[in-house]
Order: sequence, then structure tokens, then C-alpha cells
Amino acid sequence: MKAAIYSRKSKFTGKGESVENQIQLCKEHGMKYLGIVDTDFIIYEDEGFSGGNTNRPQFQKLIKDARAKKFDILICYRLDRISRNVSDFSQLIKDLNKYNVNFISIREQFDTTTPMGRAMMYIASVFSQLERETIAERIKDNMMQLAKTGRWLGGITPTGYKSEAVTSIDPSGKERKMFKLTPIPEEINLVKLIYDKYVSLKSITKVEKYLIENNINTKNGLDFHRYSIRFILSNPVYAIADKVLYDYLMENGYDVCSDSEEFNGINGLTAYNKTKQDKENYSDRYRDNSEWIIAVGMHSGIVSGTVWIEAQELMAQNKSKAYRKVKNSQSLLSGILRCSQCGSYMRPKSMKRTNADGEQVFYYMCEMKEKSRKSRCDIANINGNTLDASVVKELKNLASKNSPVFQEIFDKKTLVDTAKDALQSEIETLQTKMSELDMAIQNLVTAISKGQKDEVLTIIFSSMEELAKEKENIKKRLSELQNVEKAAEFNGLNLELVAQSLGTLHDSAWDLMDVDDKRRMIKSVVDKIVWDGKKLDMMLFGSKCIEMPEMELPAPPESFNGEEMFPQCGNGKRDSDADQVNKENSK
Repeated sequence: MKAAIYSRKSKFTGKGESVENQIQLCKEHGMKYLGIVDTDFIIYEDEGFSGGNTNRPQFQKLIKDARAKKFDILICYRLDRISRNVSDFSQLIKDLNKYNVNFISIREQFDTTTPMGRAMMYIASVFSQLERETIAERIKDNMMQLAKTGRWLGGITPTGYKSEAVTSIDPSGKERKMFKLTPIPEEINLVKLIYDKYVSLKSITKVEKYLIENNINTKNGLDFHRYSIRFILSNPVYAIADKVLYDYLMENGYDVCSDSEEFNGINGLTAYNKTKQDKENYSDRYRDNSEWIIAVGMHSGIVSGTVWIEAQELMAQNKSKAYRKVKNSQSLLSGILRCSQCGSYMRPKSMKRTNADGEQVFYYMCEMKEKSRKSRCDIANINGNTLDASVVKELKNLASKNSPVFQEIFDKKTLVDTAKDALQSEIETLQTKMSELDMAIQNLVTAISKGQKDEVLTIIFSSMEELAKEKENIKKRLSELQNVEKAAEFNGLNLELVAQSLGTLHDSAWDLMDVDDKRRMIKSVVDKIVWDGKKLDMMLFGSKCIEMPEMELPAPPESFNGEEMFPQCGNGKRDSDADQVNKENSK
């Protein structure tokens, strides 16, 4: 009988119920009550993973091996080591039953071989999840109450402020510590500039271009993007708590936890529960206004309530005209073509005319060049119609099975497959060695249990220590080899996909594809293409860099040069504002 042992620990602490202790206890149970010998255990260990879901590497491998019928019984130390989620746990038991695998939890003494054991196990799982959800709800409620006090509860501090500890003595004489936001003068000037520019330009995209053109960066030294600008404009932390703002918040359904008298025209606001914790749906991350918890903070505000309200109303008006990436119905290289000067992507820009073949003329332009109005990058544009046709022609040439690139890909694929075979052989050898070490250690433990003289015990303990060190070294080597094996498998798959895609280019299937299919096919072969203003370098996945032949490119039309392409977006005070912020930042 083969038995699987699964162990899990949420953190790498090395204390208490460590994965090693869990495994040893499960082994002892299996040998004592089930008659399983030491060599018939398969170990699965996940350390540093939560029990909230089953997205754990060794757990997923366990399910795969259960499906392949590599073991007959699954043993774990405690029920919540498997999962704290009732739905996940229920699905596991269904899967195990389907694969004829029994389940035992030694701490709760559950055994799925009996109806009562199955029933009790489900009940315990329900209470385990209930405990987890109750703790989470209690923590959330506590944080909500603290938020209403206006203190800073931690996290990344907003631009313009830093976190500062405030110590006080409570009525019982105990020292209490809380945190508040303290202004950073040079960053506050930057926030004021962003609000002023948005109110005057009425466009986040124009504010973004203005900041990039004038080399005004975030507090981390990065370029501002629309999302970071929108976050600053929508954050109530900057708004001065005045009467106008109080009325606006109440009228628009915000959960305001401070009385109107506390809106003193000096302090800023704190706001919590603004965003959803669903990271996968970034476009809809903000909660409804009614769910925001707003309180007067302990810090000073930056912009008046009137200006903050105007910014919110502008953003609401512009929501239907939100920034959209420039699209071109026929361009093939968006997301692949990069500028060599600044590293930005080059985006397609359509013209209002067609070429001799009846195609709409378009150009690829550097994104940074457009945003900065050529102040940060001035690389030449490139004719998109000519470029796309040249890239496709070059790829078709490479797709020939007689081409050096095609042969190189197959040679690499052969090397990867050979390396995988060698890795698997070494892994199997080490796994056998691990089993032998486990058996040797167990024999020594048995010898100790029978009683030995002190001098014999000293020798046994010394031998056990050496065996344990050797086992640890083998575990590290196994982990390294398994990571290399995964990388080799991934690279081999990539090379195979590239070869298949090149083959598609070489046959007549290409001409039957629509534009979207052609884009996907090219992206499966080409890692990136770099334009330096005169020539192109193309990098394929799994192959070397390919220098494209120089192309005769038509001169860009006037609408793609000079100020007509980069209209002014200011009120004449741009340079003085930028100089002031840069001067403050350089202090």
C-alpha cells in the first residue's frame, strides 16, 4: 500500500508544527496503524502558503498523482493543513473518492473509510472555515472603527505625506501610540500643481503629457501615468475639510463619520474601504461612494474643498471620454515594436489618406516622443505599411525549413529534450538516495528506542546528525534540479510553439487569417523589434537577434512633425510652474 503525506505551513517560521514534524507524525501513524513501510510514503510539502485556497504547487502535484493512482491513501496531520475552505475541501474529498483514495487526518482522527468519519470531517471543515471568516470579519470591524478616528492606519503613504508616530497617555496611565500623516513640503507643491493643471487643462492625458515633458516625476523617481494622476485627484486625503466639502460629501452619499463642526477648514480627510481587493479586475477597483469611510484626519489638507470637488466633477464628466489606446485596424506590431532611444513602445497613428494599394496609410510613433512633444525623445517615425510588410516577408523567409534560424530552433529543442532526460535521471537517483537515508535514520531511531549504552548513543546521535545533513543537502539539490527541469520544459514548449508558428507563416494559412489572428501569430514568434531611426533589429523567441535589411522609408508627412502634431496644452505659465516644482524637488 502506498501512502501520500501532505504538510503545509503558512509561514517560514521553523517553530511549532513545522512541516517536518507533521511528516514525522503522519509516518508514525501510517506505520503503526496501517502497516505501511517507510519506503512506501510519498511526501508533499508546501511551506509559506495559505490554506485559504488550493493554489499551492505541491498540493496540485498531489492531486495530479492521485489521478494517476500513485498512492492509495492520503494522510495529513490536521484537517486545516489541507484547506480552510469548505468548497475546496469538499471537492478534494470528491476527487479522492473518484480515484479510490482514502483520507485520514490524525489530529481529528477522521477516516473516510467509514460514513461517520466522512460526516464528522465535513462538520469540522465547516467550523474551520467559520473560524477563519470570523477572525477576518473581526479584524475588518476593528480597522473600520479605528478609521473613524482620523488616524493613519498604515500602508503606502500618499504623495505629499509621511507617517509619523504620536504618543499619548491614556486615563489608566498606559502609553499609547498612533500614527498621523505629516506633510512633505516639496511633494505638497507637486500635488498642488497637479490639481491646478487638471482644473485648467480639464484632461488627465494632458496633465500626464505636461508632467512628462517637464521631467516632473513621482516621489519614486518614475514618470507619472494616468492611473497615478487619477489616484491623486480622487484621493480625499488632500482635500481641506471645510463646510463646502462636508455638504458635497453628504449630498453624494459618502459615509461621513465626523460632525460638521469638525470640518474646520484646516485638516485633511482620511478615507478607507475605497477599493475592492479583487486585483484581477483593476478597471473596476473603486467601491461605491456609500461604502467609503470618511473622517476628518489629524493632518493638514492641501487643496480647498471647492478645488477637490471640481476635480471630481470633471473626472465624472470625462468618464465617457476616458483615454483609449490608439487603435489601427491593420497594424500588426503594436506591443512588439520598441524605440531604441527611450525604450518606449511605438504606437500606430493613422492618416486620412490611402497608398497606391488602397491601404490606409499609418505610421508607428514613439509613445514617449508623443507625450513629451519630442522633448524626451525625437526618434524618427516609421511607415507602418512598409514596416509590417517587411517584417512578414522576413518571417516567411525564416520559416523555410532550410533556413539557419529554423534549423537553430530545432537544434535547441533537441538539446533541451536531452537535458530534460539527464535531469530526470539525476532526480530519480537523488529521490532513491533520500528514501535510503530515511530508512537509515528510522533504523537508528529504532535502535535508540531499544535502549543503548551512553557511548553507543553518542555514536548513534552523531550518525543521525550526519545523515540529517546529507538529507538536507540532497533536498536542496533536488529543489534546484526540479526548478531547472520546469524551466527546461517551459523552454522546450516555447521552442516547439515558435517552430509551429513559423510553419504556419510558410504555408498558405497566413493569407486566410484576419488581422487579429496575424497579430497573435507574430507575437508567438517575435519577442521584440527595436527601431533606432534607421534600421530594425528583430528578436525571435528561442533564437538570436536578426538584423532586418535597411528599408527606404517615405518621409513623414507634415502632420507628423512639429507643433501641429504636438498642440500646446497650457495657459502660458507652463515653464514657470515646472521650474518652481523642479526647484522645490532639488532642495
